[in-house]
Amino acid sequence: MARLKDLYKSKIVPELIREFSYKNPMAVPRMEKIVVSMGVGKATQDKKFLESARKDLTLITGQMPVVCKAKKSVSNFKVRQGYETGLKVTIRRERMYEFMDRLINLTIPRVRDFRGLSPSSFDGRGNYSIGLSEQGVFPEINPAQIDFQQGMNITFVTTAKTDEQARRMLALFGMPFRK
Repeated sequence: MARLKDLYKSKIVPELIREFSYKNPMAVPRMEKIVVSMGVGKATQDKKFLESARKDLTLITGQMPVVCKAKKSVSNFKVRQGYETGLKVTIRRERMYEFMDRLINLTIPRVRDFRGLSPSSFDGRGNYSIGLSEQGVFPEINPAQIDFQQGMNITFVTTAKTDEQARRMLALFGMPFRK
């Protein structure tokens, strides 16, 4: 069993029941999935950018990403409908907890000038999003083999009803929020 899943069952659930006075343990918020996405706008000019990003995202998440296509044509960005402009991966179950563990304990401390994650990046429904400016902070990526710097968005989807419940659950997981 993943280390964070074990932590969730043994310590986080009882703490959240005590703090928010849930009647049933099944009512306690839990992690549903993590979505990691990359916008690769440069792929419209050269396909090697998309392939490089796909390779990096596969190494980071352990799953093959899905290619996202442009829904509309935008002449200012030189994008036509149907162009491949992004990648995304949805991580669930055991892999989700493993990825979250690596993100909290290995990746986030490697970010340059890190002062904590913003506690206000919740969407109002208990989901939390962060953005990373480069993929090189992940230990799976060899910095010498990076063709170009590529940022990514990471969204934590929870079953929490409010941002306060989700913030507390993520803080108990060890998410380093700013004070």
